Amino acid sequence: MPVRVAQAQADEAGLDLVEVSASARPPVCRIMDYGKYRYELSKKQAEAKKKQTTVEVKEIKLRPKTEKHDLDFKVRNIRKFLNNKNKVKITLRFRGREIVYANSLGLELLNKIGASLEDVAVIIQPPKMEGRQMAMFVAPKS
Repeated sequence: MPVRVAQAQADEAGLDLVEVSASARPPVCRIMDYGKYRYELSKKQAEAKKKQTTVEVKEIKLRPKTEKHDLDFKVRNIRKFLNNKNKVKITLRFRGREIVYANSLGLELLNKIGASLEDVAVIIQPPKMEGRQMAMFVAPKS
């Protein structure tokens, strides 16, 4: 139908004439309340955003000489992060001459932490040297 006739029908109904597909031949239009449509669209987007979850990467830093009690405390924090559905990067930093123990003490320490978290976590990236520090990534079991 001609545009003038469609616009007259929309005005008569107290609604808007909205072009749906401009590329179609002939162009497709719709008679609707455009303000209400925009409001409902924004509500749908807000609802989708509310249901969306973001996964953060938390980081726990250790040293090779970290004592057992402090290590237990850090493991407890890692468990807390994993229960909140976050990934955790465990970083073991070596200072000075400690780098000599990277492949022995460092690897052993990170493997021990990984073993203690086996019930709640899965190791994404095994221990790997990154400069003067060794890093390991763990994620919650799904």
